[in-house]
Amino acid sequence: MTPGEDFYTGLLDTKAGPVHVGAMICFDREQPESARILMLKGAELILTPNACTLEEMRLDQFKIRAWENQVGVAMANYPGPNQNGRSVAYDPGGKCLVLADDSEGVFIADFDLNDLRERRSKAIFGNAYRRPHRYGILSSPEKDDVWRRIDGNGQPYDASKR
Repeated sequence: MTPGEDFYTGLLDTKAGPVHVGAMICFDREQPESARILMLKGAELILTPNACTLEEMRLDQFKIRAWENQVGVAMANYPGPNQNGRSVAYDPGGKCLVLADDSEGVFIADFDLNDLRERRSKAIFGNAYRRPHRYGILSSPEKDDVWRRIDGNGQPYDASKR
């Protein structure tokens, strides 16, 4: 349960050639910055192990991570009875490539790397028209009282220690 210090990417050799891959865990999936950092580090495909119930909103959220960053995404979730399965993969256009049911199994998503790279070369999303000079508040640790939380140990949550 020790949090990592960074988001990592690497090259994966495939029969279609090298693919730049990043990884984030299920809680990282809840934050748009995680996928954005992986995209900025060159990820074309983001892999996500997951351990929670995947209802429609979380699936939509994951689809948007693909679209807003122009990456392919694939998430493996625990099957029933531990979770509800629904392992899923989306291409950078938000097309669902695979959506599993709640049973255990191996599910294959076929990402079209040529299409992915073509989309990235023309899209207005991803890193094409970002304006980071306008986003300073995103890295501020300040928050209004409404967003303060107590952690599982009964202590005020301190993001700087995670």
